[in-house]
Amino acid sequence: MSDAASVNLQPMTRERLAVWLPDSMAQYEQSRIDAGDSPAAAAANRRASEERLFPDGEPAPGQLLFSAMLDGREAGWLWVGPFAEGADWWVWHVEVHEEFRRRGLGRVIMQRAEEIAREHGASSLGLNVFAYNTGARALYESLGYETTAINMKKTWAD
Repeated sequence: MSDAASVNLQPMTRERLAVWLPDSMAQYEQSRIDAGDSPAAAAANRRASEERLFPDGEPAPGQLLFSAMLDGREAGWLWVGPFAEGADWWVWHVEVHEEFRRRGLGRVIMQRAEEIAREHGASSLGLNVFAYNTGARALYESLGYETTAINMKKTWAD
């Protein structure tokens, strides 16, 4: 088991961004479908997010992307930046790759996200987690994140 404290966040290279962005947006779209959006609504949300936060395929001002490196290997990703104008920041995407999970890396990456946001003048750091992602929800709650909204849905078959 690797020492999570040795996780190093490195700014994402342009080459890595070109691979990461379509993958990240596809994951976002699928997560919205898994959470109950129609495929059309999920695709529209993806397009809107990508146009606003990655105009011309480049991060919008203030959006920071990192590769989480452990022992010279990419162990995950972090995307953090301002939510909108003001001092509220957002974790847009955090991921620990499958083979590196259950080692405490997610906790370390989130703690580093908080440090980065504070260094940039943020007064808060928010995130979205889908209800089905119970492991991530438990991690965020253990780090002091509080629920600020709950979406609910009832589905039935005719």
